[in-house]
Amino acid sequence: MPYFGVHASIAEGYHNAVLKASSMGFDCVQIFSKNSNQWHTRPISPKEAELFKSAICERKIMFPLIHDSYLINLASAKPDVLSKSVKAFSDELNRASVLGIRQIVMHPGTPTGDDSDDADAEKNGLARIAESLDKIFEQSKSTDDFQVEVLLETTAGQGSNLGWKFEHLAEIINLSRFSERLGVCFDTCHVFAAGYKLSAKKDYNETMKQFDKIIGIKRLKAFHLNDSAKPFGSRVDRHAHIGQGHIGLDCFKNIVTDSRFAELPMYLETPKGTVEIDGEVVDCDVVNLKMLKSILTK
Repeated sequence: MPYFGVHASIAEGYHNAVLKASSMGFDCVQIFSKNSNQWHTRPISPKEAELFKSAICERKIMFPLIHDSYLINLASAKPDVLSKSVKAFSDELNRASVLGIRQIVMHPGTPTGDDSDDADAEKNGLARIAESLDKIFEQSKSTDDFQVEVLLETTAGQGSNLGWKFEHLAEIINLSRFSERLGVCFDTCHVFAAGYKLSAKKDYNETMKQFDKIIGIKRLKAFHLNDSAKPFGSRVDRHAHIGQGHIGLDCFKNIVTDSRFAELPMYLETPKGTVEIDGEVVDCDVVNLKMLKSILTK
């Protein structure tokens, strides 16, 4: 059985994100290590780190995961943006080490500022991502014995975002000198919006066959489980509740019952909020978790 997780807010403290996930019945948790829309932030204090680690142990939460800042863009051709992104992602690795978190998921980036034609801009952007990651890993190699794995997230391909083709992620991995520290986070909404079918069993099998051939199924280390508010192949990133979007429940049945992924973490990134059920106000994350678990019991 896979481990179900949720993205939880750190607004009331890192440890409270763990307590929140646990109280709702989740096995694992994903967090931002800082405000996702700011470049600068204060360091994590020893007390904050200790409270977080204690909560992880006490609540038996597995696979804690950091999602990097939305501002980071390792594909940018703009020197100032790239420089700030390298520094910020290095800081993300450091913050992961402080919290004892061994994996960070990241959006590959967008080749902003590259005036080449689309094909060359894409190629250059992928090369910049690999080069930037190598620089970051090289800088941390001699000082950090705590090895943090970076999970490249599949994207919807909105705008000029890279990562919506499996080939994009494979290229980054192949270009990196530290490929052993790179894995993949498979986002269902993004993959569907990018044009890979997931619902019918035969289509799901074909998509996973392509993933295995191009990237390698062993590189797949985590899932983001989200339905899609936009149609297949739209290249638009809009998440929806499980079973309430254009993907449908069959996709999630295919994934959560796939024996290859029985030991992997699967995090919800569905819309936040509450819903009233039989006169009771229920957190939407709890409703989505219940839906996933019901698939397993049928």
